[in-house]
Order: sequence, then C-alpha cells, then structure tokens
Amino acid sequence: MTACDRPKLQRPTSDLSLHDVQQAAARLAGRVHVTPCWESRTFSALCGGRVWLKYENLQRTGSYKIRGALNRILTLPAEARERGVIAASAGNHGQGVAVAAALADVRATIVMPCQAPLAKVSATRGYGARVILSGEVFDEAHAEALRVAELEGLTYVHPFDDPLVMAGQGTVAIEVLEAAPDVDTLVVPIGGGGLIAGMAVAARALRPDLRVFGVQASGANATHLAFHDRFRGPLSSPETIADGLLTRAPGERTLPVIRRLVDDVVTVSDEAIAETVVLLMERAKTVAEPAGAVALAALLSGAVAAGGRRSCAIISGGNVDPNLMDRLLQFGLGAAGRHLRLRTELNDRPGALVRLSTIIADLGANIFEVVHHRIGSARSVNLVDLELTLEVRDRAHGEALLEAMRAGGYVTEVVEPFRR
Repeated sequence: MTACDRPKLQRPTSDLSLHDVQQAAARLAGRVHVTPCWESRTFSALCGGRVWLKYENLQRTGSYKIRGALNRILTLPAEARERGVIAASAGNHGQGVAVAAALADVRATIVMPCQAPLAKVSATRGYGARVILSGEVFDEAHAEALRVAELEGLTYVHPFDDPLVMAGQGTVAIEVLEAAPDVDTLVVPIGGGGLIAGMAVAARALRPDLRVFGVQASGANATHLAFHDRFRGPLSSPETIADGLLTRAPGERTLPVIRRLVDDVVTVSDEAIAETVVLLMERAKTVAEPAGAVALAALLSGAVAAGGRRSCAIISGGNVDPNLMDRLLQFGLGAAGRHLRLRTELNDRPGALVRLSTIIADLGANIFEVVHHRIGSARSVNLVDLELTLEVRDRAHGEALLEAMRAGGYVTEVVEPFRR
C-alpha cells in the first residue's frame, strides 16, 4: 500500500497524536536547537533527485536524543522531578538525558556498560549526571538501571518506547516541513523506532501524502524483519558499525506506529554506511556517526528511490569515538573503492621496487604502505612477496592499475576486493 492509497488519518494511534508533538515543540522551544535543514546540490546530483539534509548531528549533545528526553522530563510531576531520573545508555541517549535533566534542574543517573568508550563516560559526567558503570553489555546495564530506579524511586527514561519520548523526537518532522515545505519523502534511521514513530505521526497528520521510509543496518534489522512479517524473536547477536542502531527487537509501542504509517523499512550495508560517512565529511563538511548516516546511505544506494523526488534524509547524530574515526574512514574509503590492498611478487634485487613504483606513479596512484614478506615465497627463493596499500580515485582507476601491473609481468591479486 502506498502513501496515496492509505486513509488520511487524523489521529494515527491512541498513544500519540500531532497535538502531542506540537505540545512537545512548545516545551522544547528555546531549550534545544532548531537544526539546519539544507538542500544539497552534491547529494541531489548523486541521488538523481532533490535532497535535503536535516543536521541533527548539530543538535545539543550531538544527536536528536535530547528532544525526547527533555520532553519526558519536563512532563514529570514535581514529586518525581525531586527524586530524579535514570537511564541506561552507552551513547547518545545517556548524554541526552544528562543534559535534559540539567536543563530541567533534575538529578540524573546514567548506567553505562563497563566497556563504554571513555570519551562518552567523561562527556556524560561532564553534563552533570551521576554515572554508574555496570555490566559488560547494554542489557546488563539496563537491568541495573531498573534495579536502581526501584531502589531509589527514580523515573526511568526509556530511549524510545515511551509516547512522550516519541513526541519529542517527532518535533524533527515539524522543523523539516517548516524549513522545506516542498519535501515529499522523509528518510529516517531506525534503532528502536522512537524517532521515526514520532516523525511519522507528525508528518502524516500535516501532510497525508508524504512518503516516510525507515532505514536499518542490514546486521541489526529487527524492525525491518517485523515490518515485513519475518521477525521470529529478538536477534541473538546484531552486529553493525552503526552502534547507535543496535537493538535486538523493535519497540512494543513504536512498531505498531511504524507498521501503520511508514511506507517501507529498508536496510543498507555497513560498506554503504561507511562510504556515506566519508562523503558527508568530504562534500558536506560535517561529521556523522554511522547511525546518523544510514538515511542518506539509503538514498545513495538506491534502497530508497530518490529519482524525481524531493527527499529529506535525517542526519541523526555525529558522536564518533575519536579512537574509532581513523578505522571508520579507512573502511569507508575501502568501501568506495578508493583504498586498495594488493599482493604481488617481486624479484629480490636492487631496482625492482623502483620499477613497480614507477608503474603505480605513472597511473596517478599513491602508495600508502609497503610490506615485504621475505620468508615463505610460494614460487622461488629469488622472489619476495609484497603487500601494497594504495590510494586510487575510484574502482575504475583501481581496475586500470591492476591491469597495468599484470601487463607489466607482475602476478598480482587483490587482498581486499572492491566493495560494491
């Protein structure tokens, strides 16, 4: 069923309405940023249709999460605010709750896994929250947060499965439609589904003909499976570079909204996500975390058709651990076919490496790294194995270089294949 076929619903769910989202927008006014929503000529050209980007990576704390957390906290009764709030998070939700609580003058406790990145632990503490490190994975931190909430009488702020949290996240849609009223397609990341549920409620009420698409990483695709009636229980070990989208199951409250109001839920590969992170840095001069890049990745990869459309991709966050940035960029450049690792054989005599380097230089490639393996050459004691890491312009340039090396008599194989 397409957006045009669906009934034009004024109140899509008894739990959440446009009025709820508008009330949230009024509460958040002056407390959170109205983030930019700009049309991109570069990504419009690459996608074959007009493309806007909504920069929630420029929001306070670096993600949209503060919207839902603050709306939830501001609606607490005085007694609950006096006791304080608690959340479990290894990333953006915890920071969002910490800042939201500080803005509302409410004490916050954030339970984080013991292996949470030190930068995120320090940032959360820096926002004024009490941080408890507990458990090795999120599920264990979540269990501890519920235990502490019960023990101390704290209000648990769920990252997505709460109507007030969804309403706060839905304010993103109101801002998009105010900044870019011609948009006809929203493309939204999905982890637990709070952002897309809130946005779909607002967008479908304001513009019933608007298309709404959700995007998940292919390795953490619980909502995608559920949307297509293929979900058979919590995922045992979801795995993706988009750690902000790692959930084992859809939200109990978010999934019914998604099924009713969203046109489709698609997936993108880690390679497509990483390549998009690189493109956003190069072309849009902005840092997006992998979870924040999935919506644009869906447009660039064709998972969501952009041709002839006016699409807005939500860049939902920009919190990348500095220790992981280099590896993420290297992976993205490899996914784009711009980094190439080759293995070849070389005569073990003076000048041999110069001759090979000349072939590479003549084709305009750049050598990043050379590793000699002098022991265990497969064919002769007079040969050494050589592993090269090269920078090339694109896949076609890499293929041309490979052909030139083979034409020059070098037995060459690709160690890391060109990614598609």
